[in-house]
Amino acid sequence: MIEKFRWLIVVGCLALAPAVASAAPMTTNPDAYNIPSFDSNPQGAIRTARERVAAGDLAGAIKGLATYVAAHPKEADPARLLGDLYYREGNLSAAEAVYARILAMYPNDRETHNRLGAVYAALNRVDDAITEYNRSLPGTDSIGDLVSLHARKGDLGSYIANVQRDATNGPSDPDAQHSLGSLYLSMHDYGNALKYLLRELDMVPDSLPALNQAAVAYMDLGDYTRAFALLDRCLLRDRTSYACTLNLAAGDLETRSYDRGRALLDRAQALEPEHPEIMVNYGYLEDSLGDWKLAVADYVKALAISAYSRDAYLNLGIDYAQHRLFDLAESALLKGLTVSPQDAVLHYWLGRTYQDQRKRDLAVQQFEAAAAQVNDPQVAGLARLRISQLTNH
Repeated sequence: MIEKFRWLIVVGCLALAPAVASAAPMTTNPDAYNIPSFDSNPQGAIRTARERVAAGDLAGAIKGLATYVAAHPKEADPARLLGDLYYREGNLSAAEAVYARILAMYPNDRETHNRLGAVYAALNRVDDAITEYNRSLPGTDSIGDLVSLHARKGDLGSYIANVQRDATNGPSDPDAQHSLGSLYLSMHDYGNALKYLLRELDMVPDSLPALNQAAVAYMDLGDYTRAFALLDRCLLRDRTSYACTLNLAAGDLETRSYDRGRALLDRAQALEPEHPEIMVNYGYLEDSLGDWKLAVADYVKALAISAYSRDAYLNLGIDYAQHRLFDLAESALLKGLTVSPQDAVLHYWLGRTYQDQRKRDLAVQQFEAAAAQVNDPQVAGLARLRISQLTNH
């Protein structure tokens, strides 16, 4: 029996990962991109950029949006999207410069602190990344990133203790409850995650992040009735919530409501097409329908949107491994580990790939790496079982 992992739930609205590339050129001809230089229209500029991304023209989206941002330097939303697109292209220096300019004007912009934290994490500037992610709180879903960074730094235990202490000392503070619930969710402790996220919802019933994250926890526990109820509440409050739309689609795919799931994916893509996890979910849908080659094409499209999509590498690796295309599986999983080097699931599947090729020592090495990840006990347990099987025969 092959254990399948499909990580298609989005906890927050932004997922950034390491990237390296050269600087991208900028254009001075706004007419070529139908972006007015004489009038401030931030939503129109964002919409145009997203349409280009949806059409597969990331470079064109960046050029057009860069022209608009240069003409309207005080508008944070288009500039933040420009930084995001630079990041997805792999241009970390340009992304950092854009985010820094925003923060010079708006030092309390938490969404931009979140993005800058991701840039520093990609550059392995761990302390700087932690500082920026902390500055993004409350109001952004940065806790999972902080868990990963503190694990990398080696002080995860003390970080967890601090978050737990804040929640205990602030039982009526919804932000403190949210932080601890998010921490447990990132560590796959769904019971404790729900305890604190539901406590937050008792205080702030319309908290979209809490509704979304509690729904994720319920889905991971297999309770789709409660999960769907929370996501419906989220979308009743904000029909344009990308995260809740995508997670509702993911729940439909998991419960085999494929037609509604596809319709919701289409809606999520119309809202924010610059996120690679949309194509990962389309690929998962095709996998579920039995067309793995079409699924692979979707995962490749996800990587065209962001060459550092961990989920795309994971699902590519799984599909290739299951069809015994081991060289391709190894390549995809190893690239995924450059994006997320402490990812238990990637290590586990790379170990499976080596095991299926009877590369025993390499397999054990990867299973040991998976078993060492304290924030994913389920996968760590599976890895330990594999180690036992390989070393006792």
